[in-house]
Amino acid sequence: MTEPGGPHAHPAPPASSAPPGCPAHAGAVPLTGLEYQQTPSQLYRALRREHGPVAPVVLDGGIPAWLVLGYSELTYVTGHDELFARDSRRWNQWENIPPDWPLLPFVGYQPSVLFTEGEEHRRRAGVITEALEGVDQFELSHDCLLIADDLIGRFAGSGHAELMAEYAHALPMRAVVQLCGMPTSGEDTSRLVDDLRISLDAGEGDDPVAAYGRVGERLRRLVEEKRSVPGPDITSRMLTHPAGLTDEEVVQDLISVIAAAQQPTANWICNTLRLLLTDERFAVNVSGGRLSVGEALNEVLWLDTPTQNFIGRWAVRDVQLGGRQIRAGDCLVLGLAAANTDPQIWPEGHVGAENAAHLSFSNGEHRCPYPAPLLADVMARTAVETLLERLPDLVLAVNPEELTWRPSIWMRGLSALPVRFTPVVR
Repeated sequence: MTEPGGPHAHPAPPASSAPPGCPAHAGAVPLTGLEYQQTPSQLYRALRREHGPVAPVVLDGGIPAWLVLGYSELTYVTGHDELFARDSRRWNQWENIPPDWPLLPFVGYQPSVLFTEGEEHRRRAGVITEALEGVDQFELSHDCLLIADDLIGRFAGSGHAELMAEYAHALPMRAVVQLCGMPTSGEDTSRLVDDLRISLDAGEGDDPVAAYGRVGERLRRLVEEKRSVPGPDITSRMLTHPAGLTDEEVVQDLISVIAAAQQPTANWICNTLRLLLTDERFAVNVSGGRLSVGEALNEVLWLDTPTQNFIGRWAVRDVQLGGRQIRAGDCLVLGLAAANTDPQIWPEGHVGAENAAHLSFSNGEHRCPYPAPLLADVMARTAVETLLERLPDLVLAVNPEELTWRPSIWMRGLSALPVRFTPVVR
């Protein structure tokens, strides 16, 4: 991330001042203040209809970019690092980025695995992979079950709950920080998770840049603690790996691991619960059969993927993509949600959960490292199944159309999920 007052500390121009040839030409759509925020699929359909698989867009402050909407185009971008790379220092817009730009936590260069390329990326990603492989999935499932029981026990006697805050966000938060060797509760941990949320999905009045700085400070303290007293956790395994990562490299990569695991998994849980509670296909029918929790989890990854869009890739040289002329240094936003519903892969207009070829964990060398998707699945599946088992008559406390989505083009998650059920007295 660029320091305030550094070389990139220049005011962002309005979209209309974009230089000739950049993507912010007439017809470019702003990815902020969208009227489609509650139903982004309408936006993606409109963009695809008007612009094809690659659409010109503008980010906060009128900064031009390209939104990759097509499934085949997105897999091409993510599969060709030699053309579309991750090091954001290539960006041709840095002179227009102010020091308090809200998307800096996404794009400001850091010595993180997210921005590495080639052999260095394989080295860093390998450390994360081996650290995650040290997690026993059965033990994680058991720990998540205990966390779920504790959380459910806090509201089970009341007969009502707001599942987003009281359950879906809290469970993966506690599971992830425990895996990293931090206390699962307490003000320190809660502040860390809140700052991560602000960094990834800032609301009105939030300061994502300051929040990201606080996340780094807390994890630096954790790394210092684990250097002195290592334990059976992800942080310690990263620190003691033969690759010899520096403390700062471990801090930056831990931010990536925790951020990727916590909020997206929370949204995955809540989006799946919404589907189960609102779609009659998942209700028990007269023959006693129903679509499974696993099918619901997979369908959500196709239709309501927790990470809608990801920024991004930067063109290494001038290149054609989806009929567009992409200039060296242009920014490409990966439209994961749009690609998952691309009519080219669902020609009959039916998007189903028949397979796992979605792009919700991205694609190529920079996709979520194995076994991260499996660990996220353990958390999400355990959370959903345990809740339905403990509260079998769980129903929405409002009409389905009253549910609202957080106003974000980046993440896909509900503002709240209020439910009611028969109180359970232990």
